[in-house]
Amino acid sequence: MAASRGDAGRSPARERLLSVAGGLFYGEGIRAVGVERILAEVPTTRATFYRHFPSKDDLVVAYLRGVDAQTRDRVQADIDGAATPIEALRAIGDSVAESLTTPGFRGCAFLKAATEFPDPDDPIHRAVLEHRAWYAATITELFARIFDTDVERPDPREAAQHFIVMRDGAMAGAQIDGAADVGVVLRRGVEGLLHVVHPTGLDGRPIDPRRGSPR
Repeated sequence: MAASRGDAGRSPARERLLSVAGGLFYGEGIRAVGVERILAEVPTTRATFYRHFPSKDDLVVAYLRGVDAQTRDRVQADIDGAATPIEALRAIGDSVAESLTTPGFRGCAFLKAATEFPDPDDPIHRAVLEHRAWYAATITELFARIFDTDVERPDPREAAQHFIVMRDGAMAGAQIDGAADVGVVLRRGVEGLLHVVHPTGLDGRPIDPRRGSPR
């Protein structure tokens, strides 16, 4: 169930359909927006729509993959711009906090899609799981690099899970509790997590938990 490829797959008509549909899906919900609504918003024909997207599910998956690509680029930029994995995790947390105050913010596109399509065999749900697997692996790798020289060798998967739970909570609660306040709490939470899993002294050197002093 893939959208058509080749030159037609990269056509301006396809990009217009994807852009308009993506905005509607994110703002109003995937199930709430039908093909007729999309065609009413985009100056194109039904034949053109189905040439690029054989079904609405194909369009939804393409929309999620576009969001996935944007997220990967943003996370990679945060990692590339950081001198250490700790700084990279702070930068990723900052980017999430900043996204909460973006005009039109309506939460995480993937969490929203998973709620609407909970069946694990649904292609839309699978697209969500693919994104989540990549995100978890990326955060886990950063924690693994942090723990590389730690005496106790904590499990980076557990630390990554804590990070992701905080991220998910912030994305879900920002509209209810206030984006700015939630962003501040998220930043503090990331900083607290980093201190707990990788405590450092005033000089920035890691503290050996067995001795309570920098090593």
